[in-house]
Amino acid sequence: MPRSGAMIGARDQADGAGGVMAGRGAGPDFVEALARGLDVLACFGPDHRSMSLTEVATAAGLARPTARRLLLTLEELGFVRSSGGTFSLTPKVLTLGMAYVGALGLWDIARPHLEALVARTGESSSMAQLDGSDIVYVARVSVPRIIALRVEIGTRFPAALTSQGKVLLAALSPDRLAAALAEPSRSGLPPCTGRTPDRLRDELTAVRARGWALADEELAPGVRSVAVPVRDRDGAVRAAMNVTVHAAETTTEQLLREHLPLLLRTAGEVGAEWALWQSRPHVQVPRRPAGPATA
Repeated sequence: MPRSGAMIGARDQADGAGGVMAGRGAGPDFVEALARGLDVLACFGPDHRSMSLTEVATAAGLARPTARRLLLTLEELGFVRSSGGTFSLTPKVLTLGMAYVGALGLWDIARPHLEALVARTGESSSMAQLDGSDIVYVARVSVPRIIALRVEIGTRFPAALTSQGKVLLAALSPDRLAAALAEPSRSGLPPCTGRTPDRLRDELTAVRARGWALADEELAPGVRSVAVPVRDRDGAVRAAMNVTVHAAETTTEQLLREHLPLLLRTAGEVGAEWALWQSRPHVQVPRRPAGPATA
């Protein structure tokens, strides 16, 4: 195309486009022209639906000639339209992301975040959802550890004995909580007998107030974990995410001081991406009833 690729890069060098966005590439294959084009797209938003050339150049940190060529290229490609001296995005920009996010589920969104969390903590991390009085593991990234429990996707544990279960139970209304606790566990483990219902409710109230839960060797000796909620775009708790450590290696104080802040940040990032996924444009039209057969 006449305004794209190497031509833009060459002209950028010629006109001295020394904006704040320049020079980010760390490798020889970094394409500055492409990065600047993405910067231009990122300038637009709810508060900047239409922008003049000067406004785009200022927001993207580009020289006006560079911003102009990028805008004209994006217009030719159908991502930008111009009218009355201003530029705005077109719906075609949705194609840049919808093909990807349309195929995602919660695990697809969470996986890279869990992997990054495990890389930073050196400890296993999991995601679980509530099913009756049990939690069910729906995602897990583990590290080799000699630990008393074997955990796989689909593993069930009594919710009241786990940090993730406490987070999920704490999110329920009183009626739903009572109904969940009334269901027998299908985990194959004996029911929780170490605390009274009133004591459990008091603990869940504390969990709800502080936003995280601790399970200190309640499920099995040597197993210590902290968990936080993962919320959707409406703020509803959709899952819980934890970090599990060996009690002989990591104290409760270390778990809360070193791992909990990272866990909270990771859960927030997963929830934010999940909210974007839920917000994708999607309409389901009911199927029309079949008409009478015709010859």
